[in-house]
Amino acid sequence: MEKRRVVVTGIGIVSPFGCGVEKFWSALLEGKSGVKTLTRMSLDGHAVTIGAEATDFEDEVNQKGLLDPKDMKRMDRYTQFACVAADEAFKDSKLEMSKEDPYRVGVVFGSGAGGFDTFEKQHIAIINRGPNKCSPFTIPMLIANMAAGKVSMRIGAKGLNKAIVTACATSAHCVGDAYRSIQFSDADVIVAGGSEAVITHIGIGAFATARTLSRRNDEPERASRPYDIDRDGFVMGEGGACLILEELNHAKARGAKIYAEIVGYGQTADAYDMVAPDPSGAGAAKAMELAVKEAGILPKEVGYINAHGTSTHLGDIAESQAIARVFGDLNVNPDLKVSSTKSMHGHMIGATGAAESIVCVKVLNESVIPPTINLDSQDPEVANLNYVPNKAIKEDVEYALTNSFGFGGQNASILLKKYKG
Repeated sequence: MEKRRVVVTGIGIVSPFGCGVEKFWSALLEGKSGVKTLTRMSLDGHAVTIGAEATDFEDEVNQKGLLDPKDMKRMDRYTQFACVAADEAFKDSKLEMSKEDPYRVGVVFGSGAGGFDTFEKQHIAIINRGPNKCSPFTIPMLIANMAAGKVSMRIGAKGLNKAIVTACATSAHCVGDAYRSIQFSDADVIVAGGSEAVITHIGIGAFATARTLSRRNDEPERASRPYDIDRDGFVMGEGGACLILEELNHAKARGAKIYAEIVGYGQTADAYDMVAPDPSGAGAAKAMELAVKEAGILPKEVGYINAHGTSTHLGDIAESQAIARVFGDLNVNPDLKVSSTKSMHGHMIGATGAAESIVCVKVLNESVIPPTINLDSQDPEVANLNYVPNKAIKEDVEYALTNSFGFGGQNASILLKKYKG
């Protein structure tokens, strides 16, 4: 069976910069940090007091009427992010469900953690007031597949519907598996992405005790610093991101705007450690190799890589060495540009793969590469690559790749191509 071609026809995001792709993209090109002192929770006793919060989300949603207030009360924050991002992407795509077979429109939307906020609040209610005092909506609010379910209900999509949970690789796998499903005719259109809302006591506290978060509490904007010698961990982010994937001929038949084509998807496992990456970078390298191989291109044709680049010591080294192994370092491939936008929007966990796929889509369309901010003194242990330090650069790119790697050793790479008609 011949694989069908898959394109991106809509994008949407909720990020620390607000609701909407243009706010997100403008902030990245400006080199703006979304990291600040946390405001939504008590910071008493916390070793880490900073994060990339979507601080204006509720105000923006209420002012613009993006969600029904009654419905919001029955959704965890992660599901609210998912619905707003998906609504933007679906509106952007200009799809009309009245003209579609609803069983050919699917949703693949995941979350690394699900409803952490709901879990915490309802657990407190049970402890303080008894087991009969938790909300009757507790289970549908906290389970990790509810975002996929709610998104399908909002648009009337009755096709395949699933939620992938692979920690930080979650939404990259969602986009990749949606791509595969359309390739093999399980659907014509899929709403794909992920969302996360783990800026909670357990989210911040547990990651902090695992020594994975930056403790640069006195300089929030400078805390996320991938590849820099002074990095001390990642910064927790939150939000939701969504792409509308569509079979090429289906998109062309309805006159859709086509942002980019997905041409490669690689997925592997490190089989190494629960948290630490394989220091050899073998699994990460293989995922990238598989994506490039599927596209049928040479590694040197990839002009931009949005790296996983979390700002952890081991992770940045392992991934950068893997990139150099597959694509060549500056001595071999001086044209390759690599940046980590997590330096600005933080690590959005289950939303990050889709968010960074949107970055690649914008790079292909706008011919501008966002920077890695806070890169003041490059760590000599990371590979010799152009990490686009501190300032965006103009660059025409035909192929862009994004990496996402999750706790448990799950790796995903997605390769996108500029669409030329």
